Amino acid sequence: MNIVIAILMFCVIVIAHEFGHFLLAKMNGIAVKEFAIGFGPSLLSYTKDGTKYALNLIPFGGACVFDEGDPENPSENAFNKASVWARIATVLAGPIFNFILAFLLSLFMINARGYDPAVIREVQSGSPAEAAGLQAGDVIVKMNHDNIHIYREVTFYSYINQNQSVDLTYERDGQKYQTKLDQAYDEESGRYLYGIYGGLFDPNPSPLRVIQYSGYEVGYSIKSTLMSLKMLIQGKFTKDEVMGPVGMTQAVGMIYKAVEPAGTMAIVISMLEIAVLISANLGVMNLLPIPALDGGRLLFLIVEVIRRKQVNPEKEGMVNFVGFALLMILMVFVLFNDIMRLFR
Repeated sequence: MNIVIAILMFCVIVIAHEFGHFLLAKMNGIAVKEFAIGFGPSLLSYTKDGTKYALNLIPFGGACVFDEGDPENPSENAFNKASVWARIATVLAGPIFNFILAFLLSLFMINARGYDPAVIREVQSGSPAEAAGLQAGDVIVKMNHDNIHIYREVTFYSYINQNQSVDLTYERDGQKYQTKLDQAYDEESGRYLYGIYGGLFDPNPSPLRVIQYSGYEVGYSIKSTLMSLKMLIQGKFTKDEVMGPVGMTQAVGMIYKAVEPAGTMAIVISMLEIAVLISANLGVMNLLPIPALDGGRLLFLIVEVIRRKQVNPEKEGMVNFVGFALLMILMVFVLFNDIMRLFR
């Protein structure tokens, strides 16, 4: 069952991304040769108005293939014949639709679960938090220069800043205070901790709160993705902490089994949390200025805006081909790593 849920989740997220490209292409008069969900051989397909719609064998992925046209004599509806701003909007639409999907899913999740403001539920006796003067009920507002809205941001900040002090701004009885908060090593968890606990959910949020905290949820997912990328580049993450589709499917299965005893609603909320994170993650990753990704294509379009002259399509195609080849090598490595993890 968990595999089916994971596949459906990936399909919905990919469809949202590719539909963003598809919709803006159609709105800007750009011909779409193929709109496909999945990779590999087609299981089902049909063609309408010059566009082939296909459901392919491997469900992890998809594509919206534009008519790039003949470099020497492109058709009027070719991608490269559209205005640079139409092309930018079309390329940007995929990641933006992922963020929109993450926001819509957050609306359902928070309406069902409630929201988790950054309120301290408990302060551990003898901890750095107690020494800093923190009390239950205090609202964490800022950690160093980062605004804090939900308690999971505090947990994530603690995780990525191990054994480091933080300048903390908190609110108590309507007044804001500042303190320096250290960490102490916890033998049980094997981590440095502040000594505070949160997770006080408001189960009956107003519609305004649902909208507000849905935005915070998406912002948290984007921020955590960017910070994770930074740590990966810095070498603070190992290869075992990087997951591809197989690894994420395994994670979905583990979470599914963990929350299953709590009932259907707990399963739905947990799956929505994962879907929000993955959708935002996909949006961020595709905006990276890497050839073969949307961000790489945007980089060429920005260069075109600055130069007021289109980059040679053949040269751009060659760069994207090299980028795609490197991306495939990386995907094979991640897939191999995921499979090896299954046997540990």
